[in-house]
Formats: sequence, structure tokens, C-alpha cells
Amino acid sequence: MSIVLRIALILGALFALSIVVRKVRKSKIRIADSVYWVCAAVLLLILAIFPRIAYFFADLLGFLSPSNFVFLVVIALMLLKLFNLACDVSRLTDKVEQLSQEVALNKKERGDSRENKG
Repeated sequence: MSIVLRIALILGALFALSIVVRKVRKSKIRIADSVYWVCAAVLLLILAIFPRIAYFFADLLGFLSPSNFVFLVVIALMLLKLFNLACDVSRLTDKVEQLSQEVALNKKERGDSRENKG
């Protein structure tokens, strides 16, 4: 793994950590979401500081270059986060649908009760 990639990983991980910490302090991100990003940044830091880990897994899994392994790890982390976000959106969409149906029923009940009184 080249020194340029290692430096880029270290700087990128430190930058991501600083953004996450800043967002947590301003209460703009949930702690549960920040744990994911902190773990991802720490993993990238470990791979950058100890490149032998990347070499070991690259050899073990048959990658031509440890850089390719690092890119695979980054892509896998992003796909995992994307899947979790898709699950959250789906769950929230179901909740919005359910709530809108409840609101419609409540409005209809109030409207019927007003018509009976008037």
C-alpha cells in the first residue's frame, strides 16, 4: 500500500472523526448513528497505520493489491450503511402511512359527530 494512500486514509479518517464529534456536540446526529461512523473511521485508521493487516487479508482473499482490499472494505462499509438507511426509510414510510390513515379516520369521526349534532 503506497504512502500516499496511507496518508489519505489517515487524513480522511481524522476528518470524518472530527465531523462526527462536531455533529454530536451540536446534537445534529444521533449517538447510535455516530457509533457507526466512529467505528468505520477507526477501522480505516487501523488499516492505514498497520498496513500489514491489509497485506495479510489481501493475500488471504487473493487480491492483487492491498489497496484493492482497502477499497473493498470502504465500499462494503458504505453498502452496509446504505442498506441500513433503506431499512430506516422503509420503516418510517410505513409509520407515515399508518399515521396519515389514523389522522384521516380521526377527521372523519369528528366530521360525522359534528354532522349529527348540527
